[in-house]
Amino acid sequence: MLPPLRLNLEFLPSPDPSRPGLLIRDPYQYSSQTLLIPPLLIRALPFLDGSRSFLDLQSELTSLVGPLQSAKVAQDLCGALDEAGFLENATYHAMKAHRESEFVARPKREAAFAGSAYPANKTALAGLLALRVGQAQGSSKTRAIAAPHASPDGGWETYRAGYQALPPPENMDGRTIVVLGTSHYGQPECFGLTRKPFVTPLGEAGTDLRLVNELASAAPGAVRMEDYCHAMEHSIELQIIFLQHLYGANVTILPILCGPFAKSLYEGGLPEDDEHVDRFFHALGNLSAREGRKLLWVLGVDMAHMGNRYGDRTPATAKRGEMLDVKQRDLQRIGELTAGDRSSYWGLVQENQDDLKWCGSAPLYTFLKVLPEARGELLHYDQWQIDAGSVVSFAALRFE
Repeated sequence: MLPPLRLNLEFLPSPDPSRPGLLIRDPYQYSSQTLLIPPLLIRALPFLDGSRSFLDLQSELTSLVGPLQSAKVAQDLCGALDEAGFLENATYHAMKAHRESEFVARPKREAAFAGSAYPANKTALAGLLALRVGQAQGSSKTRAIAAPHASPDGGWETYRAGYQALPPPENMDGRTIVVLGTSHYGQPECFGLTRKPFVTPLGEAGTDLRLVNELASAAPGAVRMEDYCHAMEHSIELQIIFLQHLYGANVTILPILCGPFAKSLYEGGLPEDDEHVDRFFHALGNLSAREGRKLLWVLGVDMAHMGNRYGDRTPATAKRGEMLDVKQRDLQRIGELTAGDRSSYWGLVQENQDDLKWCGSAPLYTFLKVLPEARGELLHYDQWQIDAGSVVSFAALRFE
């Protein structure tokens, strides 16, 4: 039997009308390749499901390219997918093992999005952040903010509203910033930790090893230590550049990637019904109670994901049509968050198994679970047209 296509790939229509087809790429970055499958061959991809033979694939291709070319086209298609590491086979597993061991061996977590999501040049980045964000000028009572992790170009107003609400630098001596980020590729009911410092064009943000080690020791069943997801996850990296801009390059952080609470979402109950998740919540809650105001919390979270890119049949347009209803539902959830009503918030997320597709639902729940006394306010809400048929919503929130 032919090996199946990997289930964790991204499939996108080609953005170039002159080169139509289906783009396949690896969001985990085990492979750096992107393949363009011509429209004629897209029909053959379902035959790579692990239950078909090469002859089955060749037979399907015969009806598409003719009997004289079918064998060669089948070989070329399978060869290209194998070389790219897009099949569930030895090639892919070798790539995966190499990339993961490579990340573990690195002394630092290098910037993955410098030059794409934000300038790679230190001077250019510093100038952009000074212009777009300015300085922290919030109350010393602020314990946490939530900010987007979308591309800054799509959400500058929201980023600015969140980060200007943080305490000014004179209130930050000796403090560690806990950064709770969405783990887009992490395992459900798991939290990704790393001991590595985060490097950006602005400098090196140190990780609080004492606190990382405490969490890893207290809740090993829920922790993925030196989680490879940190290598290519943007939800924390984007927060680091804003924090370095406000508080200096050597700011101290506790970076935590929060995987989805899939069991609770699809089977019911609360996330802490999982004993390992509950143990992590207790560990982080105890750490929070002990450290108190030595910790400042920053959540890197987006909210609804609607439209064609996210599996919806109909396109979405920001601030129009269906997205007006999405805004009202977003604001209802935000209202429960700012009121500190964790259970009501999670009940809204569980409706229709989160048809709004809030990727930040787990970090937000984690925060309310470990700081149940937190109460907040909405600073800014927006919707970003990420492509012609898809929209992401996000908000800036502040908590005392």
